[in-house]
Amino acid sequence: MSEPASLPRGIHVLGASGSGTTTFARGWADRFGYTHLDTDDFYWLPTEPKFKEKRPIPERLRLLAEAIDAAENWILSGSLVSWGEPLIERFDLVVFVYTPFDLRMERLIAREEERYGVAALEPGGAHYDAHMAFIEWAASYDSGGPEIRSRRMHEDWMKRLTCPVVRVSGSDTTADQIQQVLEFWSASVLPSLR
Repeated sequence: MSEPASLPRGIHVLGASGSGTTTFARGWADRFGYTHLDTDDFYWLPTEPKFKEKRPIPERLRLLAEAIDAAENWILSGSLVSWGEPLIERFDLVVFVYTPFDLRMERLIAREEERYGVAALEPGGAHYDAHMAFIEWAASYDSGGPEIRSRRMHEDWMKRLTCPVVRVSGSDTTADQIQQVLEFWSASVLPSLR
C-alpha cells in the first residue's frame, strides 16, 4: 500500500510502560519526518538520577504546548491521561499500543538493566528499591483501577476522545504497526476528510 497523501499533523501514542510507544513513535518520526516528543521529558524535571521529581502540571502543559506549536508535524509518546486534558483537542489521531504482560516485563527489566547496570538492581544495589517499586507499578497496568495508570484508565479516557483511535499490538514489528496505522488512516479517516 502506498502512503496516503495526507497524514495527521499530531499523533499521540499511548500504552503501558514497556509496551513500545516510544519505539513506535521514533519509527514513525524517522519515516515521515515528524518531531518526536515524549511525555517523560515534560512530566519529569531533569534530575540525576532521572525520574525523581515531577514538574508542576501548569509548567508541563506550557512546555508541551510550546513544543507542539514549534513542530510542523509531531508524534507524542507516553501517557498524559491524568494531566494533559487541555491538549487532547490537538490530537488528530491516537494510537493505542497493547503489549502482553510477559513481553512488557521482559522489556522493562532489560531497559532497567541497561540504564542502571545489573548490580545496581540486585538486593542491596543502589537502585534496588526504586527498581522494585517501578516493576510493581508497571505490573499493575492490566489489573489496576482507573485511579492509576492502567488499561482501565486508558480505555475510559479513549472513549471520551473525538479523534480517531487505532489499536496496534506491541508484539508486532514497528514496520507492521506503521503499516496498520497507515491502512487505518487511509480507509477510515481520509475518506471523511475529502
